[in-house]
Amino acid sequence: MKSKITLAVTLLCAATGAFAQSDQVYIDKATLAAPNAQFKAAAMVIRFKADYLTYDVVRPGANPNALVCYDKSTVPGQQAVSVECTNQGNLKRATQNIKAEALGEKAKSEAVLDAAEKDGTREKPVFGSVWYHFRGADKEHGSTHMTIAVPGATAQSLGLPDKGGSGGVWIMNAGTSTAHLMTPGE
Repeated sequence: MKSKITLAVTLLCAATGAFAQSDQVYIDKATLAAPNAQFKAAAMVIRFKADYLTYDVVRPGANPNALVCYDKSTVPGQQAVSVECTNQGNLKRATQNIKAEALGEKAKSEAVLDAAEKDGTREKPVFGSVWYHFRGADKEHGSTHMTIAVPGATAQSLGLPDKGGSGGVWIMNAGTSTAHLMTPGE
């Protein structure tokens, strides 16, 4: 009897350790997009469920204004490593984006998001919030990209061009909820 209890406890401890290790591996991958160690340590980390509408909190954030990071690699059409971090206030928008991207075809995804923009159901991001992205075939060959959300901004309202090519910061998708600042080299 004692050996059965010992075996059960050993198996339970091993399973718990495997889950913790699995969560840590996920956290390490999901936070690849975070800009530095301090942001990585403070970030909330979530894992989207198969419906792409709901998620589990893998690790709570250290601060309600901190980043939230997640792995998008399971979404159809994404690269092997595709992770994002953004302000926790952007979770509804991130969920809307991922649900549309899960359609698997860029044209279909864009049509769904364009229709939501047109009918007013497109979630707005937090003005001035940063979206950090890391994408690539693997961790060693990925690249970072950063944008700053400025929903509704136009060339007139911000005094920045709404077309790229000048070599400086510019507004992509000006006048929409998707308006964001593109930065040189990103």
